[in-house]
Amino acid sequence: MLQTIRRALTSSAGRAFLELLLVILLGVVFNADGAFFKVGTHRDTLRQASTYGILACGMTLVIITGGIDLSVGSILAVSSVSFSLLMMHMDWPWWLAVIACLVLGSALGSASGALVSNAKLQPFIATLAMMTFARGVAKYITGGQKISTYVTQGDKVIIKELPQIFKFIDSRILGGDLSIVSVIFLVCFLAAWLFLARHRWGRELYSIGGNEEAARLSGVPVRMAKFLAYTFSGLMCAVAGIAQAAQETQGDPEAGAGYELTAIAMVVIGGTSLAGGRGSMGLTLLGILTIGYLQKILSINAVPEAGRLMITGIIIVLAVLTQKRRTK
Repeated sequence: MLQTIRRALTSSAGRAFLELLLVILLGVVFNADGAFFKVGTHRDTLRQASTYGILACGMTLVIITGGIDLSVGSILAVSSVSFSLLMMHMDWPWWLAVIACLVLGSALGSASGALVSNAKLQPFIATLAMMTFARGVAKYITGGQKISTYVTQGDKVIIKELPQIFKFIDSRILGGDLSIVSVIFLVCFLAAWLFLARHRWGRELYSIGGNEEAARLSGVPVRMAKFLAYTFSGLMCAVAGIAQAAQETQGDPEAGAGYELTAIAMVVIGGTSLAGGRGSMGLTLLGILTIGYLQKILSINAVPEAGRLMITGIIIVLAVLTQKRRTK
């Protein structure tokens, strides 16, 4: 019995669950005069973690191949400003604006995938280049300004009504206990889980991360599988960008800065190996909740942002060291 418990705790899932449990216990101890025990705190935790979680869904597939995607924050910014521009300034139908942004995000992700799979660039270099390029695109199409309901027409500035789709995405259901953004995250999570756990493509991604050359010799379409992984990551960035624009009621070309680090942290803390070949969406979900609750606990206890960043960085290092210890 003890041996079974020990094996469970030393497994990736066991460690990820234990990390989440420790963070929850931290919240119980440092509850900010009972704020941690309020339903609203947990609702807001999931809502605030949802945008990062959507990015983590795409990041998980990329990391399982042994790659990395540093461009997710910048592609989120492009999608956010594009959605705001199309809806607020150009008055596009909401469904057409959504499709356009999803295509744009997927195309940028595909560009990274092509650089990695066809041009044979290192994922770090390819996505670093895309991170810089996409951020430049976001600033170029906005002139470096935020896109809001304040619209300049000639010499006048008019204030347009906030589009209904923005209000819907930023609304809540179930008596105000569940945000639509959280529902969108859950849909993205389910899609990623189905691809990884139930689709042949998921098995191909695992085999590529485990041993790319062996996967190629076994007949796995390595180039296409990796290309699609980055395309899916770009698609998730577009979804997150739309959600970000709705929550902030504007498109900010500086949005998403540093989000790639949080998304990577969620995946790694969950137990997915940066070396590739090991991990799951279930582990990523545990990582998302761990980081989400950690940030919320630090926030309600008025820990400065500098302190939050340092603590998160330490936790990432500890998670990676634990992975290395397990693989020896």
